[in-house]
Amino acid sequence: MTMSDGELAAHLADVAGRILLEIRASGVFSGRALGNAGDATANQFLVHALRDARPEDGLLSEEEKDNHERLSSRRVWIVDPVDGTREYGEARSDWAVHVALAIDGVATVGAVALPGLDGGTVCRSDKPQSMGPVHSKPRMVVSRTRPASEAVAVAEKLGAELIPMGSAGAKAMAVVRGEADIYLHSGGQYEWDSCAPVAVAAAHGLHCSRLDGSPLLYNQRDTYMPDLLICRQEWVTPVRDALAGIAD
Repeated sequence: MTMSDGELAAHLADVAGRILLEIRASGVFSGRALGNAGDATANQFLVHALRDARPEDGLLSEEEKDNHERLSSRRVWIVDPVDGTREYGEARSDWAVHVALAIDGVATVGAVALPGLDGGTVCRSDKPQSMGPVHSKPRMVVSRTRPASEAVAVAEKLGAELIPMGSAGAKAMAVVRGEADIYLHSGGQYEWDSCAPVAVAAAHGLHCSRLDGSPLLYNQRDTYMPDLLICRQEWVTPVRDALAGIAD
């Protein structure tokens, strides 16, 4: 039986995550070499699997040479084999595997595997879960190595608790899983960093946009994306007001 797009995304993200854990557990690689080996192996698996399962669709991967033929496709799979390569290489838990499908430039289907968590988990756009109550004191996830100045300034204005974390997928899924309320990023990313997380977050009813409120568009010729905001709906206006205050 043919898998739905959502089932395919979740299956591939899960299997890629298991492959990455096996590579790490082998002990053959460590540090940067581990990250490189994981990236290459997971990318090879995802690219071959997607081309086999959806041969008519376009494909964009962080680890694959970009083919602009994708620009003529309405349906484009966008993947990041290891989001948070540094964290993966350091045997941390805050890394992820992203598998997404953008349709007409919109992040429509997505799966984000978090293999490093106990037992592993896959957050899916086709099976949204309850996020639980919003925190009375907002919790904001930021980069553990270089938190964006705008995020720190907004946190100060909102009285938010900062939660340092690794990969973009791990940060976005912290909001999806109810562990945090706001993910604000202004340091620049690429389409593969956010497409799957945005698809999953949007399916869970979260707000997803650029910092200026404009939509996040995918399958663009230039894959660079300057900023994004993923947050609980209750915090959209306070965050925007805080950003406006910073700009003033």
